[in-house]
Amino acid sequence: MMIAISFIATVLIWGTTWIAIAFQVGPVPVLVSIFYRFALAGILFLLFLAASGRLNLPKKHDQPWLIAQAFCLFSLNFICFYSAASHIPSGLISIIFSLATIFNALNARLFFGDRISGQTLLASILGIAGLALLFGPDILSAESESTLQGVGLAMLGTLFFSLGNMVSRRNSAAGLTPVTANAWAMGYGALIMLALIGLSGTPVILPTSTTYLGALIYLATIGSIIGFTTYLYLVAKIGSAKAAYATVLFPIIALALSTLYEGYHWQWTGIVGLVLALSGNLVMFARWPNARPSKEAQSSQPSAAE
Repeated sequence: MMIAISFIATVLIWGTTWIAIAFQVGPVPVLVSIFYRFALAGILFLLFLAASGRLNLPKKHDQPWLIAQAFCLFSLNFICFYSAASHIPSGLISIIFSLATIFNALNARLFFGDRISGQTLLASILGIAGLALLFGPDILSAESESTLQGVGLAMLGTLFFSLGNMVSRRNSAAGLTPVTANAWAMGYGALIMLALIGLSGTPVILPTSTTYLGALIYLATIGSIIGFTTYLYLVAKIGSAKAAYATVLFPIIALALSTLYEGYHWQWTGIVGLVLALSGNLVMFARWPNARPSKEAQSSQPSAAE
């Protein structure tokens, strides 16, 4: 039940963060916006853990891995995504981000020796094919000269995100809970962004727009504290390949919001795309007879003590 709740929460939360990120593109520099987001998230997270008596100082040998998680999940990847948002629509970024399913499968094979199952491959193909049909017209109509740059930045950000998944998997195996790891890594991420602001001479601009401030609060609390905790809980329990399939569903949430609030008109390609993406979701989580679980799935099973 907790896995199902975490999966649904991750999809709903991260399916809306792309719009909030787009609301932050403007006079406030990218580095500063990301610093505001994770400074607020890190402070609130650590204060909450301290108030609830659950604040633990990670061991010395875990600190470098928390810093690595901060680089991959709470700084470098978002530099890429925020920068991409100034070149291409947020919906297109979410499509590219859905490739995390493939990145995670490849990286899990590279770093942990996991087998890439036919089930994972088929689910990824169905999901990405569905997204291509859903958003294909928008991709084909892109005429801006900066589109290629935006696509490249979004791809690089997705790669960093996937590498962060691998680090998080290591941290979970070492006994660090997603809550503890996220709280400290978000704090480290804010410090990394502050260092980059100083080194680059980026001006620190205080936001005044209520839209920007609302997006900042949403991204720091719901999108970061809750969203990353539920997602990395999934990584720890069901493995990075299955957890990353949530990213395939993010654009569908964005499309639903567009239907409700922006008057999006469905075409036959969109309907077929939605069916394919949801079919991929069913394939990924189906229990196949006589199928052997991957090494990652075996390692992510809770012990009797849990």
